This record gives sequence, structure tokens and C-alpha cells, in this order.
Amino acid sequence: MPQGQVFVEKKKDGRWPAWLMKAGWYLGDMLFRGILLLFVLLTVGLVLGIIWVLISNSLPTIQAFGWHFLTNQAFDPVHNIFGVAPAIFGTLVTAVFALFFAVPVGVGAAIFLAEFCPRSLRIPLAFIADLLAAVPSVVFGLWGFLVLAPWLFHTGEPWLQQHLGFLPLFQGQPHGLGLLAAGVVLAIMVLPLIIAVSREVMLIVPREQREALFALGGTHWEVIRYVVLPFARVGITGGIILALGRALGETMAVTMVIGNQAMPPGWSLFNTGYTLSSVIANQFGEATPGLFLSALLEAGLIVFLITLLTNILARLLVAQMGRTRIGEFVV
Repeated sequence: MPQGQVFVEKKKDGRWPAWLMKAGWYLGDMLFRGILLLFVLLTVGLVLGIIWVLISNSLPTIQAFGWHFLTNQAFDPVHNIFGVAPAIFGTLVTAVFALFFAVPVGVGAAIFLAEFCPRSLRIPLAFIADLLAAVPSVVFGLWGFLVLAPWLFHTGEPWLQQHLGFLPLFQGQPHGLGLLAAGVVLAIMVLPLIIAVSREVMLIVPREQREALFALGGTHWEVIRYVVLPFARVGITGGIILALGRALGETMAVTMVIGNQAMPPGWSLFNTGYTLSSVIANQFGEATPGLFLSALLEAGLIVFLITLLTNILARLLVAQMGRTRIGEFVV
């Protein structure tokens, strides 16, 4: 349609022609979609770029050591012998130990905040719990180094050795700094994630389901057990997964309290050690080009892969739990 005719049509009723307005909406929609697609591609490109940098710079140690990099006990830049077996062990042990204590405490605190806490105290207590997530990790590290480690050395670890020394986890010489201190610090650090996510999913449980079981004579505990927890289990699992991801990748706080010295192989939590992240943090400033720098980047690649596999397995677990819950409602 000629341009003059468009303005003539607009002048008749004071509006743009319908075909032109639809074309404008279509172009705006396409532009909006294009911008969103660009953001997604930038994110994917960033992740792929990180993977490429890690893999390309890890090739020297991959070619030099192969799978032995995962099983070697020594990380010795002087003799160009590198291995991360103790670091992988320390990473997994501290993360599992942290979740072992943080999950029951975090879920229990969330149940109290959502079900039993008086309304006047619910918001202040939830704010305090959320405030833990805003504390920098270096502050937790300082607290662990100055307060927790001395207490463990003089009181905590001797008590555990005296009463639970028959277990391999609590045998050996107390050090204060070590796997136990790192696990306790990580447990405190991941608590806010578990509490916040669990509390939110518990609060959205339909009120009708609660009242239905109360009407059938159920107690408050039975309502929590048979209504609240089954409904919220997918969300709680998601919070635990987020906590596990932070525990696996935490660097500064763990570096300050784990001791950063490999001990002879053993299962004692009193031993000092290091994690993959703490190895990178301690050694990267002194790394020289060659196998030394490549070994640190391969350690970073292993952390990335562990976290990636954990998230993939977790998503599969959450999806399976979600399908199971839907199946229960259908039945």
C-alpha cells in the first residue's frame, strides 16, 4: 500500500490500519524473542568457553599421567609428580559429612518455622536463618580457625576419641584443624539453603490437605508426616542438592580450617587434608607454566565434572520423585 494511502486511512478514524498494527506487534515479538535467545546463547557460550579453557589447558597432565592423576597420592611440583586422590577424598568426605548433619537440622528447623513457630517470631527467626547465607565464606573460615579448631583440639576431638574411639572415623591424633573442622564449617554454611528452600515449599502445601487429615482425627505430627513432607519432598530434595553443590565447591572457608596437609590414607576425621578447591587456592599463586599449571586446571576440571554429574543425577532424582508423586495423586 502506498505511504500516502496509509496516512489517509489513519486520518479517517484516527487509528493505524489493522494490518500495520499486526505487523508492528509481530516485529516487536520477534525482536523480544531474539533478545531472549541472545541471552540464552551467551549463557551457553560462557559455559562452553569455561569447559574449553579447562580441557585445553589440562591436556598436558592428561597426556602425561592419564588416569593415574586421579589415583596418585602426591602433588609434588618439585619433581613434577601430580595426583589428586587425597584432594578428591577430602572433597567428598567433607561434603558428605556436612550434609549428614545439615540435612536433619535444616529440615527440622524448617518444620518448626513452618508448623510450630508463633507468628510473631516466624519472620525474625526466618530472617536470622537467611542472614547466615549472606555471611562471607572468609568470615566462616576465620571463625573456624580462631574458635572451632582450638575447641576441637582441646575438647571436642578428645571427647569423641574417648567415647567413640572404637569407630575408624574418630581414631588418631587430634589436630583441631582437619577434615572434621572443615565438615562442621560446611554444615553451618549450607544450613541456610536447606532451611530456606524447605520452609518455602512447606508453606505452600494446600491448606485443604492439612484440614482434611485434621478432620479425620490426625495429630499435628501425622499431618506433617503424611501430608506436608510427602508434598514438599521434591522441593526439599532440591534444597539439599543446592547445599551439596555449595559444599563441593566451597574454597576459602575450607582452605582455612582443613589443614592443607595430606596424611597417610585413613578414614579418621581428625586427619588434616585438602580438597580440590583448596589445592587450587593454595598453589595457583605459585604455579608456573607447564605441568604445574596444567595440574591445577585439571583439578578445576574435576571439580566442574563432579558438580555437573551431581546436578544431573539430582535432576533425574527430582524428576522421578515428581512423577511418583503425580502417580500417587492419580491413583
